[in-house]
Amino acid sequence: MAISYSINAEPRSDAGKGASRRLRRAGKVPAIIYGGGTDAVPVTLEQEFLKKAADDEAFYTHILDLKVDGKADKVVVRDVQRHPAKPEILHVDFLRISEKEELRISIPLHFVNEQSSPAGKMAGVIISHYLTDVEILCLPKDLPEYIEVDLGEMEPGDNVHLSVLKLPDGVKLYDLTHGDEEHDAIVVAAQYVRADQGERQLEEIEEPEVEAEGEVEAGEEAAEAEGEGEAEGESEGDAEGGEKTGKED
Repeated sequence: MAISYSINAEPRSDAGKGASRRLRRAGKVPAIIYGGGTDAVPVTLEQEFLKKAADDEAFYTHILDLKVDGKADKVVVRDVQRHPAKPEILHVDFLRISEKEELRISIPLHFVNEQSSPAGKMAGVIISHYLTDVEILCLPKDLPEYIEVDLGEMEPGDNVHLSVLKLPDGVKLYDLTHGDEEHDAIVVAAQYVRADQGERQLEEIEEPEVEAEGEVEAGEEAAEAEGEGEAEGESEGDAEGGEKTGKED
């Protein structure tokens, strides 16, 4: 279950790019609270607080009590916009939640026992993470901080799909609500570094047998040819011997 904690914000009345630039120069971050069937409320937060909070994974998966003028809204972080070149937050969107309505939100995946798995111990095998977070549906009271993926039994060649993830009670994967296999994406795969490695190993084992058969066939052909040559030589020799004998006689 997610843990609630409090954040203080200040209301703002100025809007537009100019007002936002002035706020940022003053060490503030413009933000907005929306959803829940009520009007959107523009607010500001402290830049230094947000920079620290935004680097914490839990900031995106916890239910926040966002207080403005003494009034608190239960919210989750919907979007964080960062400066492309500087370590600064430009804007934050907060979504109001209802305790009785399902919440759709992205949750990180935590992978455990990867190095101790059969695939992790084998040379020439690489374990690839295709997904690092998933979208879930759940009531706010069931919101998990993360979903654990145990790779302890993973063998070379194995794939872990969304459908085999172990979910907490009350949590569903959004992609699997479509009801078709196309959305059952691969989360993790254990692959050989070279896809044809297994085939090449088989070929190396079989090649000597093929060569040996070729040599036997070639030897048999040579032996047959030699035998035919000897037979022809003997026949010619007999013929010559008969002619000589006839002349002598």
